[in-house]
Amino acid sequence: MKDSLKTGIQYTHTFVVPQSKTVPALYPEATEFIAMPEVFATGFLVGFLEWACIKAIHPYLDWPFEQTVGTHINVSHQAATPIGLEVTAHVELIAIDGRKLTFNVEAHDGIDLISTGTHERFIINREKFEAKLATKRNQTT
Repeated sequence: MKDSLKTGIQYTHTFVVPQSKTVPALYPEATEFIAMPEVFATGFLVGFLEWACIKAIHPYLDWPFEQTVGTHINVSHQAATPIGLEVTAHVELIAIDGRKLTFNVEAHDGIDLISTGTHERFIINREKFEAKLATKRNQTT
């Protein structure tokens, strides 16, 4: 992590909602999901907010050796967004505690505020992280 990683970093990210990011596409194996309306799925909204946080801090990490993983998310999903609308995420890094980063996050679809909350990410060393995963995989065989 570079010395320039400081609280107050902000980032705005936009994305047009395609059919592939709607509720029926979330788990195509689940008939319950397939029967639901084609609106931006909460699961994909969470990923979109994570994406914005990753992009916000990317210039401040020793990429690709340092990366971040999501460790906690606490967000609302308060309005439905149909296919074709552009969603905008605005994120701000509000706390740094060692390698733990905390962000305020919100998203808007051009008509409604669709999400607010917080998200935590943890800075990892990619090589060490992969080694731990390999150990875990080997424990299941």
